[in-house]
Amino acid sequence: MNVHVATGGYAERALSIIDDLKHLEGPMLPILHAIQHEFGFVPEEVKPVLARELNLSRAEVHGVVTFYHDFRDAPAGRHVLKICRAEACQAMGAERVVDQARQLLGIDFHQTTLDGAVTLEPVFCLGLCACAPAAMLDSEVYGRVDEHSLTELVAEARR
Repeated sequence: MNVHVATGGYAERALSIIDDLKHLEGPMLPILHAIQHEFGFVPEEVKPVLARELNLSRAEVHGVVTFYHDFRDAPAGRHVLKICRAEACQAMGAERVVDQARQLLGIDFHQTTLDGAVTLEPVFCLGLCACAPAAMLDSEVYGRVDEHSLTELVAEARR
């Protein structure tokens, strides 16, 4: 994420990203991923620019952004903790892990701690069904997560 754009002015940089990628077949998802990579989220002011450049309605762009759980409408914390909500993890006690995460962090899904350290997000399958329940801290995946290992993950994220 470029720090110099964190105070606004997203449209100009987004236009450059769009211009670089709009030649692709089905360019909206690659463009949205690039925008989120650049800014850490998809700024509201970028949606009409993207709609105009791809000859789409704002509603179509908004629909795609809100449909996919990975796109954010606000910057995430320094670390992102995702807890699997799929059936295998639910069957193996993920709800206890979720409740503990909410308690330890003092936030709910799609929220960030006040100190900006951790954003908590649900995820629907990390591919570790045999090692359920599963979680991911940033890009590192963990299986057989329990109350003890979750406490360690949260402590690591808070450092």
